[in-house]
Amino acid sequence: MREVREVRETREVSEAGRTPHPPSDHRHITLTGARENNLKEVDLRIPKGQLTVFTGVSGSGKSSVVFDTIAVESQRQLNETFTWFVRNRLPKYERPHADAIEDLAPAIVVDQKPIGGHSRSTVGTMTDIYSVIRVLFSRHGTPSAGPATAYSFNDPSGMCPRCDGIGRTVRPDYDRILDPARSLADGAILFPPFAVGTWQGQTYTNTPDLDTHKPVGEFTAAERQFLMRGGGHGKKGGRSGGSDKGSKVSQVSKVSVDNTGGARDIDYEGLADRFERLYLNRDLSALAQRTRDLVRSFLVEDRCPACDGARLNPAALATRIDGLSIADCTRMEVTDLITVLGRVDDPVAGPVAAAAVAALERVEAIGLGYLSLDRETSTLSGGEGQRLKMVRHLGSSLTGMTYIFDEPSVGLHPRDVGRLGDLLLRLRDKGNTVLVVEHDPDVIALADHVVDMGPAAGTDGGLVVFEGTPRELRDADTLTGRCLRRTRGVKEHPRVPVGDMWIKGADLYNLRNVSVRVPAGVLTAVTGVAGSGKSTLVSRCFVEQHPEAVVVDQSSIGISGRSTPATYLGIMDRVRTLFARHTGTEPGLFSFNSRGACESCQGRGIIYSDLAFMDPVTTTCEACAGRRFKDEVLGLRVGGRSVVDVLDMTAEQALAFFADFPDAAVRRRLDALRDVGLTYLTLGQPLSTLSGGERQRIKLATQLHRTGAVYVLDEPTTGLHMADVDGLLALLDRLVDAGNTVLVVEHNPEVVKHADRVIDLGPDGGKHGGQVVFEGTPRELLDADGSFTAEHLRRSLGYPIGR
Repeated sequence: MREVREVRETREVSEAGRTPHPPSDHRHITLTGARENNLKEVDLRIPKGQLTVFTGVSGSGKSSVVFDTIAVESQRQLNETFTWFVRNRLPKYERPHADAIEDLAPAIVVDQKPIGGHSRSTVGTMTDIYSVIRVLFSRHGTPSAGPATAYSFNDPSGMCPRCDGIGRTVRPDYDRILDPARSLADGAILFPPFAVGTWQGQTYTNTPDLDTHKPVGEFTAAERQFLMRGGGHGKKGGRSGGSDKGSKVSQVSKVSVDNTGGARDIDYEGLADRFERLYLNRDLSALAQRTRDLVRSFLVEDRCPACDGARLNPAALATRIDGLSIADCTRMEVTDLITVLGRVDDPVAGPVAAAAVAALERVEAIGLGYLSLDRETSTLSGGEGQRLKMVRHLGSSLTGMTYIFDEPSVGLHPRDVGRLGDLLLRLRDKGNTVLVVEHDPDVIALADHVVDMGPAAGTDGGLVVFEGTPRELRDADTLTGRCLRRTRGVKEHPRVPVGDMWIKGADLYNLRNVSVRVPAGVLTAVTGVAGSGKSTLVSRCFVEQHPEAVVVDQSSIGISGRSTPATYLGIMDRVRTLFARHTGTEPGLFSFNSRGACESCQGRGIIYSDLAFMDPVTTTCEACAGRRFKDEVLGLRVGGRSVVDVLDMTAEQALAFFADFPDAAVRRRLDALRDVGLTYLTLGQPLSTLSGGERQRIKLATQLHRTGAVYVLDEPTTGLHMADVDGLLALLDRLVDAGNTVLVVEHNPEVVKHADRVIDLGPDGGKHGGQVVFEGTPRELLDADGSFTAEHLRRSLGYPIGR
């Protein structure tokens, strides 16, 4: 065991000018002098064929070692084995900053990035199990609709012609878009991009083909048809014609209007045609979030009446195996489908069914047997998506690989963490090296070897402070070791609610007409195993019935190289205004995204060189020395500091600087950074360099300025070290004590113990969940029966199992 390793002593240098390394035994991954991000010349020897867990507070350097150094170098060298024709189509990786990285194995990375969430992605397509089911129906089903492309809702030969394989129809709600009591000139069109005064709205307020001062509700059928679809026969003459309702083709009529109300030629496009062309017949994900939200508020979504949501055409749905269609099979829970397919014994179809059963059993083995293959991936929780990404690796026969996982316990109930641990050990026992970045004590306890990073975060981290076994870590004098030794009891004196907020008749997904009281003015934790209905109850049903709630979910924040804490929190706008006011210049001069940007690097501070047939190279911009701004900007100062000096300040230093230039908004936002424990971040640090836990907290910081509000937090401990959870609990207490109601969806036992009230859903997942199995205080939960949460809460307190 080696504890608190400081920066290494000076190494002897050989005659060739290279640092000599001890002979490799090929049984370890050897890392020498790693300097990525905040790492300080880190040396490590990671045992192969074992499960190694990396721990440490958020921002201590765990991900810098595992992902930015080991994983990147493994993938970079693996890519070098391919031809350049292939390599040009693969992601390009820059060589990590380290003296040497030796004895690597090919790496498979399972990160925390959200899984694909578009409407055509389902559990079946993501896991490739649906492809096997399609083959089974094409060979064994009667009557057969043809080959396996014939049962795909993503192929024209199989998709429902009415909904194009989506399973639902989305149509504009013209009752919301048009106000029948108003005329076109008086604002009958309520959809803002087409409203009066917009350039698109001029098409409808200036057309001579309609009486623009007549209430839309009084239009004749022909006039309404022309408004929505156009005439198709030119000016005036098209009223009696018109396209069929729902046509995708825009009808155009030439109309005349000039700047003074006179005539000029413009194209007339029907209101419905234009809306469908711009917002229905394209991928909305390409639009800005604000535009997407706006458009969705004017849409109505219904189950497709032609296929009843099955996505397939009649021929595919007519095929049966033992009386079941392919849609019947995909709607079943995985556990039930295993039984159904296990009965297929046809000589031809039997092997196909067996392959499907084997894949389904892997899904069941990771605790997701309650899912169905037709479940859209966009509706999965973070924990469900994380485990599904692991499924494809469980059936692999590869050995000698390095599997790298980024906090695989995220979103998992303590019961499900045990199943996750079994999967990690299975991968190790097949002859692989498993590296896990993790905070969960149950996962740490499974490790063969533990590396603890620290001692703190940011510039105060980047060192290896411990290496050894989990048992040795518990005795170590590190922050992680102290947290592992600590046992916190449940709250003995919970707050008294000041009122009630109800969720009534919730029946979405697996919820069974649930009505539950959410106490106001206190901290409430909603718990339950994966698939029990927690997120549905809170993030969907509660928020729909209480739309005033402030929601902080698990969606990722923008992490571009141009986004910083200062820009994300809105502090940069105030900084630019401050410098402009004191220097008599324009605010845009103090933005590295605008006039003040260095012309050589365009305000990036770095130069990225794609060297085609060589690895890319990123270098610091020589013109601005990485400062992003022109020299003329750096000479403009406020309080003796340039704008670069301010961006180099930590949040704590910035609070002192702005004390001389009082600005309530800046003070509030900097205080929010301090409240979430991120005072060590500099204002100008790119968000792309932050860890997952740091990004989670900076997102939380944007919502902490309200009082008398209702906060809904979806797993706020995601990415947080045990010590960071203490800071989060203190923050939640401050929110409640300020007069807010806080509702958190959480699995972390420390949050459950600290809550004033607990709502536990279950008893299990899927069709076996969707019920409230407990309501009360944490102390009362300890004595509850039939609750997995109660069972694990007792275990975390050291109570005898089975009490």
